[in-house]
Amino acid sequence: MLRVWKWYQNCLAVHPVKTQMISSGVLWGLGDIGAQAVTHHASSNKKRPLPADADGKDKEFKINWKRVGITSMFGFAFVGPVGHFWYEYLDRVIRYRFHLQPKSVKFVAAKLTADGLLFGPWDLLIFFSYMGFASGRSVEQVKEDVKRDFVPALILGGGVWPIVQIANFRFVPVRYQLLYVNFFCLLDSAFLSWIEQQGDASWKQWFSSFRALEKQKNNPDI
Repeated sequence: MLRVWKWYQNCLAVHPVKTQMISSGVLWGLGDIGAQAVTHHASSNKKRPLPADADGKDKEFKINWKRVGITSMFGFAFVGPVGHFWYEYLDRVIRYRFHLQPKSVKFVAAKLTADGLLFGPWDLLIFFSYMGFASGRSVEQVKEDVKRDFVPALILGGGVWPIVQIANFRFVPVRYQLLYVNFFCLLDSAFLSWIEQQGDASWKQWFSSFRALEKQKNNPDI
């Protein structure tokens, strides 16, 4: 493991962007495999069983490699390069433009706010849009998918990522912050892929009902 870590450090020093792109692509692909496995396991435990084969046994889990490739490409083409420059420039802006002391409470809070309000929502929006178009859906279908999946993912992920990022911005050097995030992206990509795979799951309807209720309160004449 130490040898692998040194090799990664060397790659990161010599080819930082390429290294981040490749590692992000690999981790997001693995995350999607995890999401498929979780979805398969959850479906097999439902009252409505999965389609059975000729012997009456549930079909074995088979990886959808096309989907893995699509998800992996998102990590490779978007998360890797955009994430690399995002953490580099975010640190520079907070450190030199706002003149905040590194690792201070205000420094971490400023980074956390910018990451949560800017990068986080755009990352989700681009992910769900990309997955829809890459899967062959129409513009209208993608819009409906984004409306269905964006808010649940933002709310559920918003309860975890701030904790992850506080530790990241406080203790991890900027050079390794995306590596740190990439580790959690293994879980995050599985989570987002799982959200997308759930389709019109009943638990998502709660968020839709909640938004409709709020809209009705704000517009009583509707």
